Amino acid sequence: MSVTLKSPPSSFLSSSLPKSRLGFANGSSSSTLLFKFNRSFPVLRASSGSSSSVDTGLSTELDAVSTFSEIVPDTVIFDDFEKFPPTAATVSSSLLLGILSLPDTIFRNAVDMALADSTCSPLDNPELRLSCFVNKALVNVGGDLAKLVPGRVSTEVDARLAYDTHGIIRRVHDLLRLYDEIAVPPERLLFKIPSTWQGIEASRLLESEGIQTHLTFVYSFAQAAAAAQAGASVIQIFVGRVRDWARSHSGDPEIEAAIQRGEDPGLALVTKAYNYIHKYGHKSKLMAAAVRNKQDIFSLLGVDYIIAPLKVLQSLKESITSPDEKYSYDRRLSPQSAARYDFTAEELTKWDQLSLASAIGPASVELLAAGLDGYVNQAKRVEELLDKIWPPPNV
Repeated sequence: MSVTLKSPPSSFLSSSLPKSRLGFANGSSSSTLLFKFNRSFPVLRASSGSSSSVDTGLSTELDAVSTFSEIVPDTVIFDDFEKFPPTAATVSSSLLLGILSLPDTIFRNAVDMALADSTCSPLDNPELRLSCFVNKALVNVGGDLAKLVPGRVSTEVDARLAYDTHGIIRRVHDLLRLYDEIAVPPERLLFKIPSTWQGIEASRLLESEGIQTHLTFVYSFAQAAAAAQAGASVIQIFVGRVRDWARSHSGDPEIEAAIQRGEDPGLALVTKAYNYIHKYGHKSKLMAAAVRNKQDIFSLLGVDYIIAPLKVLQSLKESITSPDEKYSYDRRLSPQSAARYDFTAEELTKWDQLSLASAIGPASVELLAAGLDGYVNQAKRVEELLDKIWPPPNV
């Protein structure tokens, strides 16, 4: 197995773009961004081979883990394009808050152009006007990011629509139309939707139209399996949040079963979801987020995507690949191991709203609610800030 280095076309980068710093929170971590566009960068891609060990010629732990999984920096954008080359991006309310906090960021013009949009400005209803501005801002920034990364751009769908299947679908159609107006093709896009039953059903319907979806806030096997059955393109599980809940709570049967087996409940959830997806031929790609340390990454080698904190990436980059007594670079997740995994009849059900509601435990209920509350609060803060600065000069 080997690492393939690819450089994006020169059109992805512009040496004339200014440098700027942007600070903001992504999930539970804060980051400072330094954009440097003075030269192109290589993109690390995971090899598709099935070898279970790392070539001895690799020089760092980051090289090693990148042969098994695609490693994504845990920032809304990227803290350092040169040290940790980006392959994909997410545009969200959190990102817009960061952009609005600094007037000199290279993305600020995308927001200002949204506020000057002639379609939104004439709307008499303040709520509709602000919603229009937010959609335009998300898409304008997403369009800029699509020029900077070789992979897909995931666009957050308003969390206030989390329990409205048709509202989610309408919003995605609106966003897709706006992306079409700036010539970003659908294959470069994902739409990030909360994994409520209504969100999962929206994903199913959108995927049937050929629109790629990214289901987030997955904290239980039932959610993951339902998302896979819906055909979601990407399913995101938050490893560390499940672990954190388990440390201070009890009473979730799925988590307690993992602990009784001597397993970390967050890692066990990713493993089980991966095995389900691969054993039964679902198309979904699995993303492990909220990993906290190198051991988490080593335990997840083989999962499609791992979102890793910058401090962990830096540690991986600075460490040589010689195996020690504590860590090894064996592939932990693979289609071969998935084929050997046994599921119960209850786990192989055709999931619907009632069975999903019955299967998810208190951890999933509480963590999903907390995640939605955070997204809703961020969306409201964005609208408040846009309302204060609208109309911009010369409008």
